[in-house]
Amino acid sequence: MVSQMAPAGVSTGRRTTGPMPWRPWLLRLRPLTGFVLVVVLWEGAARSGLVAPVFLPPVPAVLAALWQGAADGSLVADAGTSLMRATCGLALAVVAGVPLGIAMARIGALHWCLDPLVALGFPAPKIAFIPMFVLWFGIDSISKVLLVAFACVFPLVIAACDAASAVNRLIVWSALAMGTSPARLMLKVMLPSCLPRIFAALRVAVPVALINTFVAEMVAGGGGMGDTLMYAQRFFETPTVFAAIIVMLVMGLVADRMILLAQRRLLTWDDEAAP
Repeated sequence: MVSQMAPAGVSTGRRTTGPMPWRPWLLRLRPLTGFVLVVVLWEGAARSGLVAPVFLPPVPAVLAALWQGAADGSLVADAGTSLMRATCGLALAVVAGVPLGIAMARIGALHWCLDPLVALGFPAPKIAFIPMFVLWFGIDSISKVLLVAFACVFPLVIAACDAASAVNRLIVWSALAMGTSPARLMLKVMLPSCLPRIFAALRVAVPVALINTFVAEMVAGGGGMGDTLMYAQRFFETPTVFAAIIVMLVMGLVADRMILLAQRRLLTWDDEAAP
């Protein structure tokens, strides 16, 4: 209003700014600020001599180890091995845990029988079971896959049970009154209603799967990123150690983003899943 009433040639004290085409790019690069700061501090500490290179190698040395591992295929093969073990174990946990959790919500006797076991197993440190799984199933992939399934099944059972318990009973009664079979009730009513919480549990289970895979490989060997990291550490190949850690971090980030993408694509009707 002031600018409209001011006489011609009289400044209103406001400074007009033109378009800023670089602003969208700046906003996109903003999440990288923390990473850049970490790299700068890392390189500064390594180059200044505050930390010996055997404990903190320079960033170029780590990048060179990354490039060498990618060029000869060793890091790619190890990452693929670890990813296969984590994915298979997580898939077994989903196949077993989701139906079991929904069944516990629907069948009182099953809930009464299994709830104490789930309550005991959920907070237990699953890494403590590595010696037993190695003793029973050996050092090959089967022991890692089953350990991951054992570690991930508990959060999925709890999430599925809680989600199924929260389904509106009127919807279930209406479906049963229309002659819906128990199997069709599970697939068409219970499972879609539970999917938002199941995906939330998957975001918890994915890092659990990767952590247990890496630790099992560190302890039992048999290839994979954890085995590579421990082998490099034994011979003080610190750049390779940091290169393996970076690959592990990237694997976790990519897996989490893939779960989010799948949630947005599959749960189009869920407002919380919308970007």
